[in-house]
Amino acid sequence: MDVSRLQVSLEEGERWRRTLHITVPQDLVQAERSAAIRKLARRVQLPGFRDGKVPASVIEKRFGPAIDQELLDQVVGEAYRGVLEERGLRPISEGEVGEVEFKPDTDLTFQISFDVAPEVELARTGGFEIARPSLTVGEEEVDKVLRRLQEQKGTWVPVEEGTPTEGDKVAVRIQRLAEEGDEPRPYEFTIGQDEAIPAVEEAIQTLEVGAEGDFTVTFPDDFPTEERRGESDELRIFLDTRKVLEVPELDDAFATEAGDFESLEDLRSRILEDLEKEAAEEAESMVRARLLDQLLAANPFQVPISMIDQYIRSMVGEEQKLTEEQMVEAREQVGPRAEVAVKRFIAIEELAKQKELTATADEIDDRIEEIAERSGTEPGELYARLQKAGRLEQLEREITERKVFEFLKSESTINEES
Repeated sequence: MDVSRLQVSLEEGERWRRTLHITVPQDLVQAERSAAIRKLARRVQLPGFRDGKVPASVIEKRFGPAIDQELLDQVVGEAYRGVLEERGLRPISEGEVGEVEFKPDTDLTFQISFDVAPEVELARTGGFEIARPSLTVGEEEVDKVLRRLQEQKGTWVPVEEGTPTEGDKVAVRIQRLAEEGDEPRPYEFTIGQDEAIPAVEEAIQTLEVGAEGDFTVTFPDDFPTEERRGESDELRIFLDTRKVLEVPELDDAFATEAGDFESLEDLRSRILEDLEKEAAEEAESMVRARLLDQLLAANPFQVPISMIDQYIRSMVGEEQKLTEEQMVEAREQVGPRAEVAVKRFIAIEELAKQKELTATADEIDDRIEEIAERSGTEPGELYARLQKAGRLEQLEREITERKVFEFLKSESTINEES
């Protein structure tokens, strides 16, 4: 299509939304329509006509509406692609066609809207003041990890006497008295793990094993089923079994069984070392987040809605197709957080480009050699595996991000929180 003969205007909307208003002259449309009719006449078979000899008037009468619809799709597509190329526009979203006006012997007019990638200018990239959080790890945190290890190796033992307490595992049957003929339904859960509503757990803790009782329970304000929040219900609860968790002693034998440790003290030291490493990583992550927040505040910009939607879809997984209604709900719930995440991604990418901080091939090779040496793998083999799994790009981004944050930290002041 001769794009120079089209009438085109470009409207710039908010959030990098662009709308093309295009008019295709009637003679161009008619030429395309005549060509479509001739093409169809050559291949259609109709009774009373030789193959390829069906008159255009017959084709027009039989297939006119279908031809016009196909023609519109074709002409709109060709005009759109031609204008994009002629103007150097690079959409990042599907074009949305609207306001199509076309009648025989008239020009075709339509508009098509799409998003383009934002153009971001980071004028200020330093001079920020950031506080690094002080995340201390002590014996209390180590004890918590040890308790979890004990619980993982513990054994559930039935108890016939006494009422359940927090941490006990119970098997119950619950019957709704308001519904005539309702059968008791079995449940098993651990008291104090938020697996049942508080009122039900409180009721169970008044029962002996083998006993039953009638209770009025009220559903909490955060109950998943919204219409039941604040409602009361009459329940009959049967306590069938109660179990307590017996855990092994914390001693050198426990440490040896837990891993390659000679004593409990060795195990405690390793746990403390791991916790301190995690705390340092978390503190570094918070510093990075705060630096990015300062960077975005100093260099505000908007991002297209389509990029936010794509991020939301990536959060739920591409295999789960969201309906329009679900997408509207998702935008309300996580839209602001998704927008910040997209802005951070763009800012890192732009700063890497602006300051030439993108990972080089040598840096990627060095990183692969480092990982290979640590895992006892040949670098070439590891490279091939990463390439096959599509993870080289992820590795490149990790290196680039590290360089970007090192640059940001060098340009700003990082204070330790007191």
